[in-house]
Amino acid sequence: MSEHSGAPPHKTYLAPFLPDIPHLDGNLNKSQWLSCPWSDDFVDIEGDSQPKPRYRTRMKMFWSDSGLYIGAEMEEPHLWATLTEHDSVIFHDNDFEVFIDPDNDGLAYAELEINALNTTWDLLLIKPYLQGGRGVDGWEIQNLRTAVQLQGTLNDPSTIDDGWSVEIHIPWHALWEISTGEVPPKSGDQWRINFSRVQWKLDIVNGMYVKPEGQQEDNWVWSPQGVIDMHRPERWGIVHFTS
Repeated sequence: MSEHSGAPPHKTYLAPFLPDIPHLDGNLNKSQWLSCPWSDDFVDIEGDSQPKPRYRTRMKMFWSDSGLYIGAEMEEPHLWATLTEHDSVIFHDNDFEVFIDPDNDGLAYAELEINALNTTWDLLLIKPYLQGGRGVDGWEIQNLRTAVQLQGTLNDPSTIDDGWSVEIHIPWHALWEISTGEVPPKSGDQWRINFSRVQWKLDIVNGMYVKPEGQQEDNWVWSPQGVIDMHRPERWGIVHFTS
């Protein structure tokens, strides 16, 4: 797993093995989450050359007999989401995104996006876009479980909110489908993984949030890519599965 020239150093995370969570509700105060370390705060996708994100984002991970658990906490004074249909282009809203390459080959990797309405978009990339790849929307993470908890009021500009948190459980069988490596992993294995938060600046017009036309979104990530492109798996972070 050599570093690529021009890319910032990748982040690493030690994911413990813990019992399953029977019911997800978006609350990260469960005993399993309290046993997991927080990641570093997210940074701009390009790295230290760009300003520090306006709002804090951080994540946690652990693994179990059934799958991979991901929790994230996002500071957000203006909770906003509009998309309610599964497999919508979720990053048109503010969102949280997961990228997973179980066999570290840069091919056949999963992407999952979720907004504050708990609407999801899961897709498979056979190869990165730069190599001519396309997203396979028809691919589904079977038995995916997600939950969102809001610390504030959604779509209400009259209030100042604290943020939102998410819980995600991805079953091993969904990742086995896209891997030539060992799934489930064993203690000591390493996978390429990264996380992104897409954030839009909003105007308030007639008491409603409005996304100005023509603006560029912010991309805040766990492990910086060095470029505005999440689809470079060789630049993702590394999760170490520990016992």
